[in-house]
Amino acid sequence: MLIRPETAQDLTAIRAITTSAFFGRIHGTGKEYLLVEALRDAGALSVSLVAEAHGKVIGHIGFSPVTINSKECGWFGLAPLSVSPEMQRQGIGRALVHEGLGALRKIGAHGCVVLGDRQYYAHFGFHPCAELRLEGVPPEYFMAQSFGAAVPHGRVDYHPAFDLCA
Repeated sequence: MLIRPETAQDLTAIRAITTSAFFGRIHGTGKEYLLVEALRDAGALSVSLVAEAHGKVIGHIGFSPVTINSKECGWFGLAPLSVSPEMQRQGIGRALVHEGLGALRKIGAHGCVVLGDRQYYAHFGFHPCAELRLEGVPPEYFMAQSFGAAVPHGRVDYHPAFDLCA
């Protein structure tokens, strides 16, 4: 398996993977592919990686800047993470998260937040963080990871494209 930055040739595959990965999921809206496209169109998909096996894209992860107390401060949000349903539970998502967090560190990010399963994301160093809050979300599902910088305090807001999945 190869993990690499997305290219223009990957866009159709990313749409298909994101659609199928979230289809029928309790935590999905079915519009996650629109989120990826809106972030890309807005220039807000700061890190966008694909997992490829045998020349076929089988997974995708995206990261975009978040604001804290309405200010950009070098923090990013992980979302979405998508793996083809037939390829799930094989470590592809885990590899995408590790590579994505590494890519954020390389661009000088201060930290990353994620909304998701606490058990899953704890493997990558994410933990609930009392200093940060996402309106309308129980704190146990909203987690953060600092890359060495002090953790800011306040309200986190994702890019407006996330409203497509509200």
